[in-house]
Amino acid sequence: MINLSTGAFYERGSRQIGALRAQAESLQQQIGTGERLERSSDDPVAAARLRTLSRNDRMASVDTRNSQLAEADLSLTDQTLTSIGDLVVRVRELAVQASSSTLSDEQRGAIGVEIASLRENLVLLANSRNISGHALLGGQASGSAYVDNGTGVQFVGTATVTPLEIGEGQSVEPALTGPEIFEFEAPSGPTDLFAVLGGLATALASGGQAAADASSAALADIDAGLEKVTTAQTVVGARLNWIDLMSERRENNAERIAEERTNVGGADIATTMTRLQETMTVLEASQASFVRLANLSLFSMLR
Repeated sequence: MINLSTGAFYERGSRQIGALRAQAESLQQQIGTGERLERSSDDPVAAARLRTLSRNDRMASVDTRNSQLAEADLSLTDQTLTSIGDLVVRVRELAVQASSSTLSDEQRGAIGVEIASLRENLVLLANSRNISGHALLGGQASGSAYVDNGTGVQFVGTATVTPLEIGEGQSVEPALTGPEIFEFEAPSGPTDLFAVLGGLATALASGGQAAADASSAALADIDAGLEKVTTAQTVVGARLNWIDLMSERRENNAERIAEERTNVGGADIATTMTRLQETMTVLEASQASFVRLANLSLFSMLR
């Protein structure tokens, strides 16, 4: 015969009911959060895997942010290149007009004034800013990419662009530098678009047959400069496509991680609700049994 004191009886009953209540609360929390694990000790292996998945998620967030920054700057670069290309095409049209023998010196002078104005606009485009307010075409420089010192336009940026990581060990340069756009090898030798436009504007202002000859000679240099701008647009387009590809892969990977997280640490709601119902049933039965046992004649006589 087992002797059980009143204190021990109440303590054991309270402990059993408390354990059932704690289990019910845990199941209710799993249903509310959708997570199966409350502590790492619940399933150390699953908890370790979930921590790895969380780290991958945080790294992917950084890669996503870098991709967005790179895409924004490259889109601005593409827009700037389009404006530069349109400007160069207009200069070519003017050069063709100025090479005509039917034009007077006054008319060529007016064309030269417009080309000089277009050159100033070209400098403004060369000093465009990125989304951070820094020189878009200045490499790592924070100020202007080009300065017009009166005798020529000089690049004052850096020759390199800081690449941005966009996932899976891949990176992309979010912009081009000025020399990659404006400097080129012309039939007459190394030059840049600023020099070509400046030289043509000066020649047209001087008048005479030399102005018409300079217009004809400048066409080859303008075409070479336009080809360099077109090549730069191709490079920017390829980088934007690369960002799109990596973004798509990152989205697919995010879906895989979400699915694995659900499989590893997610609660099966249907199963958990069934367990909760079973636990509540046992808890109610235990509470009822405890009350009945506490009212047995033995305890009544001991009062």
